[in-house]
Amino acid sequence: MLLDLSEEHKEHLAFLPQVDSAGKLNVSSDAVQHGVEGLTYLLTESSKLMISEVDFQDSVFVLGFSEELNKLLLQLYLDNRKEIRTILGELAPSLPSYHSLEWRLDVQLASRSLRQQIKPAVTIKLHLNQNGDHNTKVLQTDPATLLHLVQQLEQALEEMKTNHCRRVVRNIK
Repeated sequence: MLLDLSEEHKEHLAFLPQVDSAGKLNVSSDAVQHGVEGLTYLLTESSKLMISEVDFQDSVFVLGFSEELNKLLLQLYLDNRKEIRTILGELAPSLPSYHSLEWRLDVQLASRSLRQQIKPAVTIKLHLNQNGDHNTKVLQTDPATLLHLVQQLEQALEEMKTNHCRRVVRNIK
């Protein structure tokens, strides 16, 4: 699988072969920043997708670098890909996970002023775990809103079964 670099990233990486070690101090800060951003993008995306050595070499070969620079980039990638994946994993947000759910249907049938009034409400107590901590969220809604929420969640689950979503999820991992 080849890494698909945008034109902007190719321009940023084009800075690397043009500058020798003596001339690096005479380069604008924007050029250095773009070069670092391009190199960072190349290494993070390659590590995220776990690109093989051959695919990485093919991806870098398209950029038109010298053979020496290609080997240097490959060695940099091979030396650091596990560490980059570890850091990317640590940067991922830690989201709470579901533990249990309690619910109750409250119905006010009438009051002193309005005898024929019916006010249903669904109260949900959601128990969550996050990093070993247990916390509870209490939510209250009317049945119509809850029904709409259920329909939207079912629609989202159906959407996850499409080929496009599966491809996106596979590339995120």
